[in-house]
Amino acid sequence: MERIIVVGCGFSGSILARKIAEELNKKVIILEKRSSVGGNAYDEYDENGFLIQRYGPHFINTNNYDIIKFLLQYTDLTRHDTKLLSFIDNKYVRLPFNFRTMQQLVGDERSAVLLSKMRSMFSGRDRVPIFELINCEDSDICEYGELLFDKAYRTYTAKQWGISPEEIDKSVLERVPMAMNFDERYLNKDFQYLPTNGYTALFKKMLDHPNIECKLNYNALEHLIIDYANREVFFDKEKIDLLVYTGPIDELMGLKYGLLPYRSLEITYDYYDEEKKLPSEIVSYPQANGYTRKTEYKQITFDLPRSNKTVVATEYPMAYTPDKEKGNIPYYPVLTENSRNTYQKYKNEINGFKNIILCGRLAEFKYYNMDVCIEHAFEKFNEIKQILGGS
Repeated sequence: MERIIVVGCGFSGSILARKIAEELNKKVIILEKRSSVGGNAYDEYDENGFLIQRYGPHFINTNNYDIIKFLLQYTDLTRHDTKLLSFIDNKYVRLPFNFRTMQQLVGDERSAVLLSKMRSMFSGRDRVPIFELINCEDSDICEYGELLFDKAYRTYTAKQWGISPEEIDKSVLERVPMAMNFDERYLNKDFQYLPTNGYTALFKKMLDHPNIECKLNYNALEHLIIDYANREVFFDKEKIDLLVYTGPIDELMGLKYGLLPYRSLEITYDYYDEEKKLPSEIVSYPQANGYTRKTEYKQITFDLPRSNKTVVATEYPMAYTPDKEKGNIPYYPVLTENSRNTYQKYKNEINGFKNIILCGRLAEFKYYNMDVCIEHAFEKFNEIKQILGGS
């Protein structure tokens, strides 16, 4: 019987564990450092009945209906178009930045010219990354792109990533491009949902399989040994056939090439004796001091009785420091030229192992959106089938 270890039970680890257990009919042990399943998608009900996503808000947004079909095996889904606002120059503007945002920032008269030019310049385009605006040959569009960049992207990036926009990989800044219309949805995806009863319930059902054993409060790195000479992996001194690893790759390899930079968050919660506090479920604050966004979870908790209380979560980004009291949970890889080079050194060593699969944001040092993370787990499962001899 194969010995298969999965480290981490967020989306990547849980999906792969379930597919191995169900489709290949093989036993899987999941090792999770925290006391809960779901990784950073973990949620729980607070004393007022609000469903709080403890590691920040997560939404299901995708164009791939196969993802929806997969999730529907484990949860009911409630349709929810994600809509956000940003607080800039003491007023709330639409996020993603769209034509309404432009009218709000520069006024109707100036925006009339810009509307005509953008529709002509980007004809047939639904969304356009900020750098295309900045580098546009039309001076008016270029000027607006620079204004938007300075008021929102530059300041937000400095807080969120702890480095200047010039240092961060451009793909990060282009994750939410400007809408070339008045579309208010944060992402222009065909299928947008939230799990009706929350993510934790989804994960518990996904992991409920006789071939899956889940060990919580378990530091996998204290039990794994990697034999680089013989390209073998051991768990509690016994050789294993497959390791699926979803944690930080540098920690798996004992920080051999140094610490990779990840960002973490401190999240605070404020309760108010009000029915509603924010004008939108999430508001970003690019110009605020220290924090980046606020989430009012009451606005995305379903079937709540009428209540005159609400809670707002505020996110304060910080560097990931594993041994500190705060900032000891990695959220986002900081993608720069130097960090990519360091990651590649780690990856080159792992490439020599046929029985180690890296999957997810931390292990692959990529800023995956949740839908891409799920799709990527499906792709990794095809690799695993080859390793374990599945059809």
